[in-house]
Amino acid sequence: MDSVTASGPPSSINSPEHSRGRLFVVAGPSGVGKDTLIGELLGRWPFYLSVSATTRPPRPDEVNGRDYIFLSDADFDQWIVDNRFLEWAEFSGSRYGSPLQPVDEHLAAGTDVVLEIEVQGAMQIKQRVPEAVFVFIEPPSLEVLEARLAGRGDTGDIESRLERARVEMDLADEFDHRIVNEVLSDAVARLLFVVARSEGSNNDHTVD
Repeated sequence: MDSVTASGPPSSINSPEHSRGRLFVVAGPSGVGKDTLIGELLGRWPFYLSVSATTRPPRPDEVNGRDYIFLSDADFDQWIVDNRFLEWAEFSGSRYGSPLQPVDEHLAAGTDVVLEIEVQGAMQIKQRVPEAVFVFIEPPSLEVLEARLAGRGDTGDIESRLERARVEMDLADEFDHRIVNEVLSDAVARLLFVVARSEGSNNDHTVD
């Protein structure tokens, strides 16, 4: 996956003010269950979930601004020029990016923010916002991941996704925390534990 880091630091996202919210970056291989895990956190922890922008066309059940911000290639290019992304990357022929402004606004208001993004994007943010809390979600095994991908209908490119997963899992040690998503309720509890332990500062505690 090709990726480009936006130039220049965000205007205030690196502010040391204690009243600011905390930025949590949740990443992991495709099919590992990030969407389901984040969905289980709703109502258990007050946070803003960043809505990504993408150049891919919307699916029939997707709503612009709720599921994604759908942009044309030209508009996405302009957002890059205007430094409106915290990170962006290309995946399966489409581009995805995290809009900077709403993330910065919610952090400034004291709200915790969750970015659920690709591993390449997480590495960009680690360079740009090193004080963020980085959480890697991993499968119990590649065999389990393959079964999950097949179960959700990703039969056309399972091999390429598994190969990508192998590369991404090699980067797991770059994250502050690693959570194995084997039993969903356990993974949710572990992520909530990370949130509690991260209060006030980042740390190197690993949840396995």
